[in-house]
Amino acid sequence: MGTQADRVAEFRRLHASGCFVMPNPWDAGTARALEQLGFPALATTSAGLAWTLGVTDTEVTVDQTLAHLRVVADVVRVPVNADFQAGFADSPSGVAANVARAVDTGIAGLSIEDASGDPADPLLELDVAVARLAAARRAIDESGSGVLLTGRSEGFVVGRPDLDETVRRLLAYAEAGADCLYAPRLTTLEQVETVVSAVAPRPVNLLANAPFVTVAEAERLGVRRISVGGTLARAAWGGFLEAAREIAGAGTFTAFEGLPDVEGLLAR
Repeated sequence: MGTQADRVAEFRRLHASGCFVMPNPWDAGTARALEQLGFPALATTSAGLAWTLGVTDTEVTVDQTLAHLRVVADVVRVPVNADFQAGFADSPSGVAANVARAVDTGIAGLSIEDASGDPADPLLELDVAVARLAAARRAIDESGSGVLLTGRSEGFVVGRPDLDETVRRLLAYAEAGADCLYAPRLTTLEQVETVVSAVAPRPVNLLANAPFVTVAEAERLGVRRISVGGTLARAAWGGFLEAAREIAGAGTFTAFEGLPDVEGLLAR
């Protein structure tokens, strides 16, 4: 795929039927590796990016995110979906301006979430969240890019695991113009089935950050796409920390056995 238009068209085709896995790289190398493994699309992870910068997820700036999106979109040929958090702005107009900048990086899709960042009141009021999602929709439409918009409800992430409220929000985001709906950190197949049925025929993204589901099970439930968020990055950190702790503690290097040929994997 050459142009952004080609990637957007392919991304929309992937959402039309079936179920595809869209794993989350955190830098250029991991993006190329996942593409080489045959995944049809990729998604960025704000947490994975943050850890490469030595900060927490909430400390990444919009400029750092935009630079990262451009790097990942430029290094692969498959469509890239952007984890754009809450749009990096308080007002709908600010969200729209940032979404317009994100579209210019070459991405094929992006998500806007409804987390407020306030631990005492962690979800935005629904009317505010809807206005921000609608502003993102307008910005995409005005760009003429066709970039696919995902509406995310973060209740299960921020300690408000109310399935009825999550469904209410997802339906409102669909009405406001979201092409795909996403409620990260559902933990049971029953919850997944409820969300898929409630928002049909809109496609649903499922976060697979624990072994509670398989791709085959998700497809049977009607899930259209699966992402893993920062979980691949955490898996990589797990291997890194295990090896480093062995060196620091025992002074041995057994974790260096059986390592992959990264050069070979990335060769084109």
